[in-house]
Amino acid sequence: MTIALMVMAVLLWCWLLLSCLPAGAEAHMPMPYLIALIPLLWVPSLALAAISACVHAWTPLVAFMLTAVASVARLWPYWAPTHTRETVRETSSGAATEPRTARSLRVMTVNCRYGRADAHAIVREVRQRHIDVLATQETTDDLVERLREAGLDSLLPHRQLGTSRPTDNGGYNALFSRFEPSRSAANLIDIPAADVPSMTVDLPTSADTQSTGNTRAYHVTLASAHPKSPMRGCPEWSAGIRGLSAIADLAERESNGIGVVMGDLNSSIEHPSFRSLLANGLHDASRTQATHAVVTFPSWLTWPHIELDHVLFTNGLRPSKVESFRIDGTDHYALTATLTLE
Repeated sequence: MTIALMVMAVLLWCWLLLSCLPAGAEAHMPMPYLIALIPLLWVPSLALAAISACVHAWTPLVAFMLTAVASVARLWPYWAPTHTRETVRETSSGAATEPRTARSLRVMTVNCRYGRADAHAIVREVRQRHIDVLATQETTDDLVERLREAGLDSLLPHRQLGTSRPTDNGGYNALFSRFEPSRSAANLIDIPAADVPSMTVDLPTSADTQSTGNTRAYHVTLASAHPKSPMRGCPEWSAGIRGLSAIADLAERESNGIGVVMGDLNSSIEHPSFRSLLANGLHDASRTQATHAVVTFPSWLTWPHIELDHVLFTNGLRPSKVESFRIDGTDHYALTATLTLE
């Protein structure tokens, strides 16, 4: 029994270590799915620890307890706000600048499951939650028409759709905005997945009027993204996730530019490809808010859930009120966040 328990402990630790692979190395079936389940390994670990205690196998007991702790270790930052410096612009001396005025965007993203999501439910949530920008994935022409009939155009009159292609995974991506964009594109960047439509909204914030008498506008470029799922091609899945870092590069090259990526990214903090994306200039709203992990999939189960949908942003924004909720007709929870200019 002790030998069998030790073998199980070794297997669980090998499973955990999949998350430590270099970005892209996990792009082989079934590793993306195994990695996604790592935060749930505490369940079998504690069960096996209890069995170890019953048979007085103390070495396996310690191994299983450590496995349980390690399986949830990456989730700790979701409850520990340690990202203050990430969410404010800094002066050349490194001191955080105090915002004189701030403007907020209330954003929402939802995977519409082949266009089957309840259009009236989406419009109701947009209205009740005062959404400024809505991002949808797995969008279809029929869903766009049902959203129009449900009254979305009166709330978010400006829209940018991605181009529908045979290679789309479940449908195209789309953006709907309350504010008229200064520019938009059907495909902001090329990744091996559905088009990444974008809108740029100019949000003014007061400059030092005593010295300049001018106002300064931040150019917030919002994109709706949906990298391929691993079952549609693991290499394309990883490349699509990591390729979204180009949006951070575009924002960095623009004066007062800020980038926001919303959507079903088919990945979580456990995936090396997703952590590579964060390391290249994007911050996760729920992780930065640090009040709890905001899970988004699957909607049909009470438990367990994982986080696949995200609101990511570059420096210059502060997230708050990040939450998920159910929309009838789709297998993902919708995700909302308030993004406030710093």
